[in-house]
Amino acid sequence: MKVKEIIEAIAGEILVPPAVDIEVDRAFAADLMSDILAFAQPQMLMITGMTNLQAVRTAEMSDMPVILFARGKRPPAALLELAQEIGIGILLSPYTMYETSGLLYQAGLPGMGKLPTVQQQ
Repeated sequence: MKVKEIIEAIAGEILVPPAVDIEVDRAFAADLMSDILAFAQPQMLMITGMTNLQAVRTAEMSDMPVILFARGKRPPAALLELAQEIGIGILLSPYTMYETSGLLYQAGLPGMGKLPTVQQQ
């Protein structure tokens, strides 16, 4: 799914365009960067509400070209500057993470599918 299609599906906003016209092939939603790192795949859309620099660094390490901030949370200028510097697109959704994910899934963007059960200690 192209960025333009993502924005249309969620009535969102582009805060930083990605470095190139990319297409994401799946999405993952979480506020824990450790969860995102555990399941990250290249060309995946990160959906989160964590508007800190760590989100951009996580996307960079995981080859995720776009971050979508949910709940209308506008990130600080320092985050936007860092994202622009390294070429990661930043999008904004006015919906909750649940509704954002549902709208994108309904529009044809799949998630990770069934994940294995993880035993917590």
